[in-house]
Amino acid sequence: MKLSRKTVALIVLGGALAVGLAACAPSATTAPVPAAKATTDLRPAVGGERKFFDLPGFGQVAYYVDTRGGDGQGGGRPLVLTPSVNAAASAYEMKPVWDAYVGTRPVYALEWPGFGSSARPDTQYTKELMTRSLTALVERIGQDVDVVGLSLGSEFTARAALSEPRIRSLALISPSGLGAPRGGTQEANAEDGGQKLYDRLNAVSTPLYAALRLRPSIEYFLSRSFRGPVDGGLVDYALETTRQPGAKYAPVYFISGQLFTNDAYGDLYSKLTIPVIVLYDQDGFVSFDRLQQFTQQEGVKAVRIEGTDGLPQFEKMPEVKGALDAFWAGLK
Repeated sequence: MKLSRKTVALIVLGGALAVGLAACAPSATTAPVPAAKATTDLRPAVGGERKFFDLPGFGQVAYYVDTRGGDGQGGGRPLVLTPSVNAAASAYEMKPVWDAYVGTRPVYALEWPGFGSSARPDTQYTKELMTRSLTALVERIGQDVDVVGLSLGSEFTARAALSEPRIRSLALISPSGLGAPRGGTQEANAEDGGQKLYDRLNAVSTPLYAALRLRPSIEYFLSRSFRGPVDGGLVDYALETTRQPGAKYAPVYFISGQLFTNDAYGDLYSKLTIPVIVLYDQDGFVSFDRLQQFTQQEGVKAVRIEGTDGLPQFEKMPEVKGALDAFWAGLK
């Protein structure tokens, strides 16, 4: 289906209006579905073996694993990759990083609950649920790990690191939460509106999501994260993952702002005591107003990957790998 630029703009505007209306939506009261099954019809997002574990109170969470190390025996500290959260999020967003490190150290890639090959039940999606899925994976690995987070996924990785001592370092790619404290459209406000606004958003989520998952819409949103041409493989996979059963449920919580932390810097990043590297340049969706303040903390550094717009791993992976390698080489 071919859409005009005007139609795409209207779809984008509709999504923006949905974000605004949902700003004061409270948490949903839908009961969890503990028996929710994984999405197994979706082709793998990255190489390696796709596995699943049961997350109590939710259902099956998917992850990918390749335990080959540089010595062929799985040597080296495991690396855990976590994607962002959006209408079409999946581990494919971390594929360039996966491909760069597989075979040199054990690599894992998590699929957040409600996204990718993980279960997608009609249940409540929260930042605590996302964090719990990461800590559960680290527990399964059973040893110290280095974690790479992307965009909003960085907030979940930081939250997990505050309670999971086996997370020994964080690499945050274009992380959200380093701008001014939210309080507008990116944070649900239970004091202003009540359940009716959430119900209204949920009621229109099917046609809204149907519009957002069209190729022109996906290409438009991804174009805001690419300085050059949008990666075709990422577009194709986004189209596939958004067409899986239950694909709309978790994005409703993302659009409503309930997956963001109001003051991620104050509540999460500023409390980290492990080594952290931030890779950034420009980003159409987040700002880095407090990045300089963050780098004043002991063990925190930032590297600018110039000429990128939020997904530097797709456009300048050699520079990303160089920064990561130098960071990890300096760890004790």
